[in-house]
Amino acid sequence: MIDYLKGTLAHRESDYVVVDVNGVGYRVFCANPYGIEPGDDSRVTLFIHYHVREDAVLLFGFSSREEQALFRKLLDVSGVGPRVALGILSAGQPSAIIAAIYQEDLTFLTRLPGIGKKTAQRIVLDLKDKLADLSPGGLETLAVSAVPQGKSTAGPWGEAKQALMALGYTEAEVDRIRPVVQQSVTGSETVDALIKLALTALFKG
Repeated sequence: MIDYLKGTLAHRESDYVVVDVNGVGYRVFCANPYGIEPGDDSRVTLFIHYHVREDAVLLFGFSSREEQALFRKLLDVSGVGPRVALGILSAGQPSAIIAAIYQEDLTFLTRLPGIGKKTAQRIVLDLKDKLADLSPGGLETLAVSAVPQGKSTAGPWGEAKQALMALGYTEAEVDRIRPVVQQSVTGSETVDALIKLALTALFKG
């Protein structure tokens, strides 16, 4: 069983990369091959899911343990195979996908490649109570834990913004939904409350 590969990036296509490990080239299917770049040591590290079927042995690679674990959870859902699971990961940050499952956000899930309403419902039903090891306490807890500790001059929204960016959202995405959040606030919201409002706005697009 292969758990991870560390080597040089030898080739890249739209759906896979080839990693050279001591002269052996491994074809690894990835959610975002063009997002994989060598580190400071000119090498890449991919966490691997080793998939065996009757006619082939396939390697699926991920840049983090969280992606690897979420991919494997998705495979437990009836109707979700490796290609569909990879498509799901290619379309959103793992944190956003996990949050959508927690919140039973079928609108978000049905926007993902290969996911219809019935499959989205199965994903929620099968996984909602099985993702605690990926993000204990839910995405809001993850976001709050990302807020810098100690005295801050950024203000509640500034701290919420930093937390959302730590989850993988871009500054442009967060700034875009700020007016929507401001319409719902009274001025006394905590950072936690602002994060929840912002996540709801981000899910709605």
